[in-house]
Amino acid sequence: MTTQEIDKPEHAEVVRTEQTREGRCYRPNVDIVETANELTLYADIPGVARDGIDINFENGMLTIHGRVADREREGVNVLLHEYGVGDFHRHFQVSERIDATKITADYANGVLALRLPKVEAAKPRKIIVHGR
Repeated sequence: MTTQEIDKPEHAEVVRTEQTREGRCYRPNVDIVETANELTLYADIPGVARDGIDINFENGMLTIHGRVADREREGVNVLLHEYGVGDFHRHFQVSERIDATKITADYANGVLALRLPKVEAAKPRKIIVHGR
């Protein structure tokens, strides 16, 4: 597949995830890739500072929440405003094949990378055939 064949939405989808939260809340786009040892989740959360990211794991549910700092500035005349300001929120049901105690997160350039290692029993292994 070439890059011309990839269909990517032009605008982020606005999702109201909680009735108690005011303002816009965006559902960030994610990619999830799998290797023999882990799953890696990449989430686009531009405009979120590292200390504005909350990641929680409880009862098999992985929740990502990113708070976007207010972009209002005094003395600035906004000429064009295409990017909406709002928080990011996403949650995922995580299988028991993931070792929740070893989940790690890195954040750089607006992309959050979560590494979800598999439990040993879920990793592929070579079976040795014995014979006489």
